Amino acid sequence: MLNVEQLIQQKLPPMLHHPAVAPWLKRPVSKLLKRLLHAEDLRQFTTDYGHLRGRDFLEQVLDYFEFRYTVADREREHIPSQGKLVIIANHPIGSLDGVALLKLVAEVRPDVKVIANDMLWSLEPLGPMLLPITNMGGRAGRQQIKAIHEHLAEDKAVIVFPAGEVSRLRPQGVRDTRWESGFLRIADKAQAPILPIHVDGRNSWSFYASSMMYKPLSTLLLVEEMFRQRAGVLHFRIGRCIAYRHHHRTDLSLKNRVHMLRKHLYRVGSGKSGMFPTEQGIALAEPRLALRDALHDCDYLVTTPDGKDLYFTDYRTDCPLMRELGRVRELTFRAIGEGTGQRRDLDRYDVQFSHLLLWDAHAMEIAGSYRLAPVAPMTTQQSYESLYTASLFQFKPTMERYLVQGMELGRSFIQPQYRNRYSLDYLWQGIGAYVQKHPGVRYLFGPVSLSGEFPRAAQAMIVWFYQQWFPPLQEVATPNQPFIYTPEEEQWLAALFEHRDYAVDLQTLKSELQHLDVKLPPLFKQYSELCEPGGVQFACFSVDPAFNNSIDALLIVDLHQLKPRRKQRYLQNAVSQH
Repeated sequence: MLNVEQLIQQKLPPMLHHPAVAPWLKRPVSKLLKRLLHAEDLRQFTTDYGHLRGRDFLEQVLDYFEFRYTVADREREHIPSQGKLVIIANHPIGSLDGVALLKLVAEVRPDVKVIANDMLWSLEPLGPMLLPITNMGGRAGRQQIKAIHEHLAEDKAVIVFPAGEVSRLRPQGVRDTRWESGFLRIADKAQAPILPIHVDGRNSWSFYASSMMYKPLSTLLLVEEMFRQRAGVLHFRIGRCIAYRHHHRTDLSLKNRVHMLRKHLYRVGSGKSGMFPTEQGIALAEPRLALRDALHDCDYLVTTPDGKDLYFTDYRTDCPLMRELGRVRELTFRAIGEGTGQRRDLDRYDVQFSHLLLWDAHAMEIAGSYRLAPVAPMTTQQSYESLYTASLFQFKPTMERYLVQGMELGRSFIQPQYRNRYSLDYLWQGIGAYVQKHPGVRYLFGPVSLSGEFPRAAQAMIVWFYQQWFPPLQEVATPNQPFIYTPEEEQWLAALFEHRDYAVDLQTLKSELQHLDVKLPPLFKQYSELCEPGGVQFACFSVDPAFNNSIDALLIVDLHQLKPRRKQRYLQNAVSQH
């Protein structure tokens, strides 16, 4: 479990290594230290449980010490279930607090690893869950830092104890020593959000007294302190995530940002507001078996070539499938800088819509979805306030022709791990099957979103391009909050695009977006390729403050003008497959 001899050699006072002293004093001191280090207990533990690794080992350590922790259920939701993440925590105990924290996070994020030195590094069975580092102050080996960045680049999570050592007794109580800046450099380079977790715990008074007299000795005493924690209870407070755009403040020095994050974490521990804006946590996943059982009440459509299933369902209250839909919808939109900021993306409009689900039966997970509904059954006396689109745009009388034969689409998404060249195509096959059930539908319409986190230049180019090449046949609506160009942007965009050749302008758009490290949103690309000229309209664009300032295009698609190949695939094939 722990390499006792190695710890003794590292932590003995320098005088005990002196040739004149070592022969007659080193042996009794080593014997005493072995008792303090519980060498025999640890040897027996290793004999009994040394075969365990990872989470199995974590659980056994906590069981052995009868050590428990508490955390509010709602605060567990603050741990993002996917995506790169840097978790920061104080380190009051220096032993079991690290084990308990790793177990807590791993229950939500099995991909988590802890950036560890000193005692955690000595726990060999935890090797698969550790990212060893020599020093968080910037002098760590290149390979160690590279391994951390590679882990985050794979959209995984890391835990960091920024102090790099156990907390000490301070005038304000038990507090971390000075935080090193390495954790923030790591988060900055990865552009990762930071999650603060406060750990409420303490060691014995004798530990803090020895720390004041001789610091390395107190480190040796951590093993004794670990055994003193038997049957103890630790309390976690999990703060809300601090997005990269919020903690990466260019108006503050790195040192000041570290200081503010340290203060933020301790304010989380005391239940106070932090120093940085934060994001609401996303609800925890619904039980997989409950989702599978709920599918029995859905209408099965077809199985895709890669084994995914398409279903339709109306909204159902108190249904795990609807809760999970809202959860993964919010998760997916947040990952691209959109989202509602709520625990689940479910609103009053969902109740009126049908929901197309792309289901992964193997993982028992919703891979993607659309919500859709014909307008006629949803409205009375030509009042369209029940439509989600009407909350973003003010319809003109000219929109009537599209509404009476229309079907509203919206909230389309594919989870990142399921995105490939066919995923949106599968959803469109489902839409085709739904349209066949409603032969009075000719027009599809609804908002298509552009991320509010795109650079302003990228937003302006995309909006300009689609306004110029897919304009409305007539003015049908006005945006509640229009996207407005500056005079300089209008001059620049008019010169950038030729407006004579669609392919040339599209290539210009893609090239300019590439320079900004931005890709054209898939829905914009796919919708524009559906129809013959005039069949697709991007009628106007509105900024949506309720959706993280995303930019919504009012899209109108005339199904009578679908390209023959698309009509064959989505409408005629949908009938034969259904």
